[in-house]
Amino acid sequence: QVQHIEMARDMASSFNHIYGGEFFTLPEAQVEENVATLPGLDGRKMSKSYNNTIALFSSREQLRKLIGSITTDSRTPGEPKEVEGSALFQIYQGFASEEETEALRRQYAEGIAWGDAKQQLFERIDRELAPMRERYEHLVAHPAELEDILQAGAAKARRETLPLIRELRSAVGLRSLAQAPVAAKAKAARQALPQFKQYREADGKFYFKLVAADGQLLLQSLGFDAPKEAGQAIGQLQREGEAALSALQPRLQPADPQLVLAALQQLRDAAE
Repeated sequence: QVQHIEMARDMASSFNHIYGGEFFTLPEAQVEENVATLPGLDGRKMSKSYNNTIALFSSREQLRKLIGSITTDSRTPGEPKEVEGSALFQIYQGFASEEETEALRRQYAEGIAWGDAKQQLFERIDRELAPMRERYEHLVAHPAELEDILQAGAAKARRETLPLIRELRSAVGLRSLAQAPVAAKAKAARQALPQFKQYREADGKFYFKLVAADGQLLLQSLGFDAPKEAGQAIGQLQREGEAALSALQPRLQPADPQLVLAALQQLRDAAE
């Protein structure tokens, strides 16, 4: 639902801002206007709470019975009918092609009988859902096959997400508990690494600098209007190295590229 997409955008944007990078791509909702909200059997918004839904995996006969119960008006066969406000037509439109939709629209104007219109809707939906219903029933009857599919999907998800998970854990400072015995060494190693430092000046703008372990200034930025912009620039440098250094050059004061690149490599090696 669009509300869930908005929540995901808020969380992703907040994480990117706090930890200074483009870790998450903000999702965009894509909803086709003609299926943004489907009416239910009674004409209200289709919702389980209204008990007016068409279950996707209903049997063929259950599907026929549900569609037969769609609320229509009292206009008789041969009497022109309106598509506006017709739950039957709107549900059909959600499944049909533009050509099929226009054909039913003409039949409405010509006075199609409600029974015939419901039969067309049943046939169109059943044609769409029948292969899915067959697959669903097969998997329910063969749980071992279903489990294999789930495990294969989980393995694929882990392969594709592990690099990002590692990057996220590094960004927030999480480390494996197995490293606890060498915590002192890790702390010393971190202290010996170059560091990005972000700050705000009296002019109200936000800056960052990269300093070596011995305190030598390696890189100094110009002012950014928002802390998020400065954080994103830091993240870009950490991820892209030389390419980011070139792209961000107008926002940076002159620096020795070789020293900066060596420091960025040190940070990447430490993160791994």
